[in-house]
Amino acid sequence: MYAILDIESTGGKYNEEGITEIAIHRFDGHQVVDKFICLINPEREIQPFVAKLTGINNKMLRSAPKFHEVAKRIVEITEGTVLVAHNAQFDYRILRTEFRRLGYDFQRKTLCTVDLSKQLIPEAESHSLGKLARSLGIPMSDRHRANGDALATLKLFKLLLDKDSEKKIITEVIREETHGELSPNQLDMVFDLPSETGVYYMHDKDGDIIFIGKTKNIKKRVNQHFTNVGKIARKLQKETKKVTYETTGSELIAILKAYVEQKKKKPRYNHVSKKKLFSHTIDFNQNGTEHIILEVEKNRTLEHKKMAFNGTQSARSFLNKVAQEFQLCPSSLGTDNECLHQETELNASNCNEKVISAFEKYSIQDKNIALTDQGRETGERSFILIKNGRLQGFGFVELNHQINNIHILESIMTPIRSDENTTFIVETYLRKNNRLKTVQLTS
Repeated sequence: MYAILDIESTGGKYNEEGITEIAIHRFDGHQVVDKFICLINPEREIQPFVAKLTGINNKMLRSAPKFHEVAKRIVEITEGTVLVAHNAQFDYRILRTEFRRLGYDFQRKTLCTVDLSKQLIPEAESHSLGKLARSLGIPMSDRHRANGDALATLKLFKLLLDKDSEKKIITEVIREETHGELSPNQLDMVFDLPSETGVYYMHDKDGDIIFIGKTKNIKKRVNQHFTNVGKIARKLQKETKKVTYETTGSELIAILKAYVEQKKKKPRYNHVSKKKLFSHTIDFNQNGTEHIILEVEKNRTLEHKKMAFNGTQSARSFLNKVAQEFQLCPSSLGTDNECLHQETELNASNCNEKVISAFEKYSIQDKNIALTDQGRETGERSFILIKNGRLQGFGFVELNHQINNIHILESIMTPIRSDENTTFIVETYLRKNNRLKTVQLTS
């Protein structure tokens, strides 16, 4: 991950300059994923020649935020990145100076596009940003303003990445981030992967899939496989000759897709258990009482009105969560305490309604719904179709009206065979994540 940076300063004596404008574009190697552009009140006068060069004057900055007001944002957007700038030594020095004034030691690895362009474009007449951009046909606007120069630096850096056939840039960055050693072939594989959510497939020399994984960052996860020291990692490092992938946008789709494909293809380095993924359930019992009682049982069968969990701890944590969320009576949780609503005529009925509401929120049983999430690209949404409480498949839509109709979703989805494990996966994700939107479906 890179942070393309440009800073405009007040000018003045060495290490006494202040920042007047900053632009940062967080770049994952393929696209900008975040950006921060801001005028800054430097709390000192701008040198006249600098004001003439940049067009930024003291009057423009009177109402601008001071550096300490934006410092946290700068730390966050550059976290885990390599700073990339044209004449990076200058921008990095100015930035560190401002942070030192706040008592904070700001440190990032840097790459300088001046140095890189000298290595990769040695024939250029000049390596200044303006002349280099003109000679390479890179459009420039707002010259000597932070965002104009940052955008030109970003376009130049993309070009340098393309020209870097020996992967010197990515080699330096990846080795610094992981403290591992990658072979040239592994570097090529990692370089071509996206930093996106999806499923990845590791192939051997014959093209056979030897490992299937799911992740929220494909590039980062595959890179970890190539730099870890475990037994399986060493085998993958030795045998992997190609990595392919499919982005999903949705983490839940990635989890389901990986589960189904691991079960079907049985890659030799995936541990595909034939057992159920869950070991315990929460069951609805009345045991001759008026109250529905939620009980944790050791059970590998997911029957009607049961929810599955991998262990007693996760089951009891869920009970504690819904007890607070729905204000469940202790009597509904199998304790010996009396009902909180015992003075009302409908005490058992009230308690039971709350238990059923908790179950309804986190269960997919008997439901016809679509669970929607972000898609693979802007303007697209992903969906997971549940029909009569059973997982049907997943897909992607761009039009809102498509989401509400089961028949349309069935026609465009990729089918997934439902079983107790897929129900467990979906319900577990619903319990832990509130980002999914539930859409009630009509025929």
